[in-house]
Amino acid sequence: MDPRSEVLLRQAELFGGKLLLAGLPADDLLGHLPGAVGWSWHAGEQQLLERRFAGRCSFGVSAPQADFEAAVLFLPKSRELTEYLLQALAAKLEGRPLYLVGEKRAGVERAARQLTGYGRACKLDSARHCQLWQVRVEQAPAMPDLQALAQHFSLQLADGPLEVVSLPGVFSHGRLDRGSALLLEHLDDLPKGRLLDFGCGAGILGAVLKRRYPQSEVVLLDVDAFAVESSRMTLAANGLAGEVIAGDGIAAAPRQLAAIISNPPFHQGVHTSYEASEALIEHAAEHLLGGGELRLVANAFLRYPPLIERHLGTCRTLAERDGFRIYRASRA
Repeated sequence: MDPRSEVLLRQAELFGGKLLLAGLPADDLLGHLPGAVGWSWHAGEQQLLERRFAGRCSFGVSAPQADFEAAVLFLPKSRELTEYLLQALAAKLEGRPLYLVGEKRAGVERAARQLTGYGRACKLDSARHCQLWQVRVEQAPAMPDLQALAQHFSLQLADGPLEVVSLPGVFSHGRLDRGSALLLEHLDDLPKGRLLDFGCGAGILGAVLKRRYPQSEVVLLDVDAFAVESSRMTLAANGLAGEVIAGDGIAAAPRQLAAIISNPPFHQGVHTSYEASEALIEHAAEHLLGGGELRLVANAFLRYPPLIERHLGTCRTLAERDGFRIYRASRA
């Protein structure tokens, strides 16, 4: 059981009615709270929850339309995303309680200050290195316009400007990270055929791929619903077509790919995790055609070349800068 869920269950008498659990972990919590439903924006957790509690958890960037007696937000990593989610929940809860639960090291006490805009916030519990806060919504705010919260910026690239649309919570929100910047300089000579942007974020790599290789079908994949929506918006802003899908890791990717291009994710919530990037390397060959290529950027300190060569083929380093390296390998 996730420690945040354990803290909620210490106060189980508060959560017996029709309850919305936003950003809930994929554990047994729904089984302990029969009146509750979930809202997830993580495709992997949604898949696990749907398997165990069919029909009790929705997936996407907007809260379910149903009416609730109360809601709990499990603190996300991003401050901007927290602000959007709290407002979206408070908009549905006038006169009713809104709860916030999170790890201390994730900044739950700081985030709890955001509750004060909706009423008098109070801490209900502190255990398992987590805190539980409550506010009764005195005056419900307007439902936030997610599109209006998007950050728009333009990248000046060799083949012209690229318009990027980034939603709260998306990796490198509102800017181009250094790893992707380096990878953008090394996208030449990709094999012809279907291309995958794995861990697409705001869709920068996928959009550049479609513009540079217009005859290729481009697929963009991310585990996060806000990233998927951002990628769709970025493609639309540039008049580009691409298939954008939500899925948990390389297992969700299509087969028969000519190339996989990635600045792979290395965070799961507030925790650092290389599981997704290592699984990508280990299983890339299953998704690539013969001669298909994996091209990715990674922190230079990560010992990826031996892993790439074990599972795919000879690994070449195309570039190194600012603590990042670009690796290239082809399936035999």
